[in-house]
Amino acid sequence: MTDARRRSRLVVLAGPTAVGKGTVAADVRRHHPEVWISVSATTRPPRPGEQDGVHYWFVDDEQFDAMVERGDLLEWAVVHKAARYGTPRQPVEAVLAEGRPAMLEIDLQGARQVRETMPDALFVFLGPPSWDELVRRLVGRGTETEEERERRLVTAREELAAEAEFDVSIVNHEVHAAAEELVAFMLQSPTDL
Repeated sequence: MTDARRRSRLVVLAGPTAVGKGTVAADVRRHHPEVWISVSATTRPPRPGEQDGVHYWFVDDEQFDAMVERGDLLEWAVVHKAARYGTPRQPVEAVLAEGRPAMLEIDLQGARQVRETMPDALFVFLGPPSWDELVRRLVGRGTETEEERERRLVTAREELAAEAEFDVSIVNHEVHAAAEELVAFMLQSPTDL
């Protein structure tokens, strides 16, 4: 496999809520601008500091329905029994056609859908150092109500149980180290994994 073809392989990063997927992706974006990271669409409202088109494409239910109906999403799911999230298809396909490394940072349901449509992608599970640390991170970010936190923790247990479905796993002890390990996997040949 040529270097250009290897670099254009899609990498799917998933893991439980509050494990730090977004923080690891932001570190990759900051230190590896050559890696293109997809921006998901969501029907949930922005959290403080989040910007439309940077963190997510914030859309209403009607807009999301239209995207699903047109086949504009590579994957989509209802997450935490609340909001819908999805990956716009066209930007992913365009970046891969250019031969650039591309990454999706998505939830477990989305990763399963991508495995069906793009089985050659590299699926990376980001895990917490421990359950207690995952709970601490979720509570510490202070962006959810108590009810939302409880719902996310129930989902997190299910998500942790799915680790074996992934090609490789990274434990997020420290954000930059996890990001660098992720980029190293992105640049390896599939036969090296």
